[in-house]
Amino acid sequence: MNDLAALLGGPVVAAARGLLGRLLVSEIGAVRTAVILTEVEAYGGGDDPASHAHGGPTPRNQAMFGPPGTLYVYRSYGVHWCANVVCGPAGIASAVLLRGGLVAEGAAAIRRRRGRTDHLCDGPGKLTQALGITGALDGSSLLAGLVRVEGAPIPGRVRSTPRVGITRAAGRRWRFLLGVASVDNPVT
Repeated sequence: MNDLAALLGGPVVAAARGLLGRLLVSEIGAVRTAVILTEVEAYGGGDDPASHAHGGPTPRNQAMFGPPGTLYVYRSYGVHWCANVVCGPAGIASAVLLRGGLVAEGAAAIRRRRGRTDHLCDGPGKLTQALGITGALDGSSLLAGLVRVEGAPIPGRVRSTPRVGITRAAGRRWRFLLGVASVDNPVT
């Protein structure tokens, strides 16, 4: 078992922190794009009232109950796709929402997909659009699919905050941000 598979098979908070600084790679339409993950949020299973899995399996959240490393993709407010990494043992349904990143490869393709040159991946819907992730990829493997997590994490300062945009279990400091320097994101 490689280090990523072991990380994703463990507790969701540890997996969230361990995903920071890794590459999220997409090879959609034979175009390789990649971002360095800099913002994630952890969501537990049945014990987390903010989790989509809190009420048990449904057709929408079925991928969350799969093996670690499964991609769970859902439509947020009927507008944006959001991507999550399933963590922990199969059947437990914890996942890490991929909230943001820094462009590492394929900047021209990412700008084309986003239709702009700034704010390319600083939000979960922007991130999925930049990488071409849609609901068609729900349930695919992030260890060996068209969208993958690759490499060792780059170092940086990690901080935690409460999760964003939720009302239940809002006090949990399960949003993690990685401070890394870039032209668009200077670390202060």
